[in-house]
Amino acid sequence: MEMVIQQLVNGLFLGSIYALLALGYTMVYGIIKLINFAHGEIYMIGAFIGYFTINKLGIGLVPALVISMAACACLGMLIEFLAYRPLRKSTRVAALITAIGVSYFLQNVMIYFFGSNSRSFPQDVIEKATYHFGFLQVTKIQLIILFTALLLMLALQFIIQYTKMGKAMRAVSVDADAAELMGISVDRTISFTFAVGSALAAAAGILIGLYYNSIDPMMGALPGIKAFVAAVLGGIGIVPGAALGGFAIGLIETAVVATPYSQFKDAAVYLVLILILLFRPAGLLGKNIKEKV
Repeated sequence: MEMVIQQLVNGLFLGSIYALLALGYTMVYGIIKLINFAHGEIYMIGAFIGYFTINKLGIGLVPALVISMAACACLGMLIEFLAYRPLRKSTRVAALITAIGVSYFLQNVMIYFFGSNSRSFPQDVIEKATYHFGFLQVTKIQLIILFTALLLMLALQFIIQYTKMGKAMRAVSVDADAAELMGISVDRTISFTFAVGSALAAAAGILIGLYYNSIDPMMGALPGIKAFVAAVLGGIGIVPGAALGGFAIGLIETAVVATPYSQFKDAAVYLVLILILLFRPAGLLGKNIKEKV
């Protein structure tokens, strides 16, 4: 039982990373109804930017985090401008295929320039320490991951609720045409949404590099899918739902690891997706809305 509780606590730290990734999926879907499957690759590129800035420039974790988030925000806006904006009036299938194509393009570009081998993420940016709370053990890295993730989620919630751009995002998500008639720049709002989502993905990439001490050009594929499952679980298009789904997926995955069937931890996540689509397709916090046709 102590091992199970320890694994569930570990699941909170892993879930916080999935939550950051899921927020990017759910924001983009809420604005333009697109599943951005290239989001996992932005997460991977963010981890690599953090790796090189720490190793080559010799800077600390916080400056590397800021640089990576800024660079990936620009990359997200560039992808939206070049790949998604021309297809905004096209069918959803065309946009979905484009997103998958962008994902594979970014993967192969990174493999071509940096190789496919795994790299050890620098750990000396954080002093190693372990804290004991009864029988629970928590490392300093885990606490920093959770604190950073929660801080970024609170900052996102502040942006959405209390800033002018956040109000524009909410307006465009409800009715883009009406928002444009009210003087809101839809293009600028969508670009800002991609920038914020990509910045969160970059932060998640650096945090997962610290957590697992390993990065590679294919690292975004599986976590990207799990974050998508988290967004669907919480209710895609709903920001609090994405955070809830991320923590839930982290807890489910680590709970399975604590059992004799740990090799099925990825299968358990996909089973959750199947069950949620069968019994509650709108997600935990979503509502079934009837559409006129």
